[in-house]
Amino acid sequence: MAESDEADAAVPRTTFIDGFLRSPFSGIAPWILMAIMSGPGRFGQAAAAALALTLIVMWAGSRRGIKVHSLEVFGAVVFAGFVALGIFGSRALVTWLELWAGEITNGLLAAYALATLAIRRPFTIAYARDTVDPEHWDSPLFIRVNYALSAVWAGAFVINTAVGTFGDAVLHDGDNFWTGWIVQLAVTLIAVAITEFYPDYARAKFLAASGESTEAPPSFGKLLEWLPGFVIGIGVAGWVSGALPAGVGIALIVVGILAGVLMRKMFPEHDEKKETT
Repeated sequence: MAESDEADAAVPRTTFIDGFLRSPFSGIAPWILMAIMSGPGRFGQAAAAALALTLIVMWAGSRRGIKVHSLEVFGAVVFAGFVALGIFGSRALVTWLELWAGEITNGLLAAYALATLAIRRPFTIAYARDTVDPEHWDSPLFIRVNYALSAVWAGAFVINTAVGTFGDAVLHDGDNFWTGWIVQLAVTLIAVAITEFYPDYARAKFLAASGESTEAPPSFGKLLEWLPGFVIGIGVAGWVSGALPAGVGIALIVVGILAGVLMRKMFPEHDEKKETT
């Protein structure tokens, strides 16, 4: 039973609000908000909004007995510095920050995540420990899952930094439809999907290997459930904004709808599980 308890500890289940506050995404969300909001004339406002969201997350967590995480402290310090630069920085500096805000935020996040891996303290462990008994903190499964998830997020931040830099430095278009929005959003959604999928998958594989359970691991369809809606969103956004020809936008909408139908046929067991939860 000890092995089964260890596997259960790797996949904590909580209410929606607590689940958000105890997940790495609560610390990452303000950075995403900063990257989305920042633009010409909006750097200070974007930094202030990101700082406010970080403080709200820290406050809400403390109200529920959740410890403040290092990612939130790091974010609060960085965003407070950005707010100060937006207020007291020269016009030339603020203009430069407006251009490179997305790459700076993704680059800082990448550096943070990679640093936590380098010092053998992957940042997702701090969130996982909020819902796992201390006796399981040193278990191989718990550690392996968090190393993997932290590495996935570090990779996502590195890719988004490179994509944004390409848009600004090569295409000279910081608001490019693909490099500024679609590719980076897709990379982030992939990281979110892996974060939701891998703990359950690792737990099922662990139980099967130890002979504790014969239950099949979750369907790989869970990794792709975001994709049809995302493709439809690309078509709608590209069509409405004029970034894509109307024909291409409509075609993407149709492809997204067909992909959703195909996925329901390919992974019917995944839909059945969703309906029973």
